[in-house]
Amino acid sequence: MIHTELSHLHHQLEKQVQVRTGRRVRNLAIELHPERVVLRGQAASYYVKQLAQHGIRELLPHISLENTIAVDYSLGAFPAMSGN
Repeated sequence: MIHTELSHLHHQLEKQVQVRTGRRVRNLAIELHPERVVLRGQAASYYVKQLAQHGIRELLPHISLENTIAVDYSLGAFPAMSGN
């Protein structure tokens, strides 16, 4: 029963972060621990990292949260524009 509840919560958290960030966190991993949640992955900006954190907070407002999402600006690089 507890495993099923944790699995459901994990799925809800992943979905919430994906929706909140527009699926802009690569390699998203959410670790559930008894007293905290750990977010892992890569994002192209601190803004996306913050959105992921807010997604968790919407479902678990009082949990201790460790946001270790790495920010790599090269992930958000725009493709080269072709000239006219």
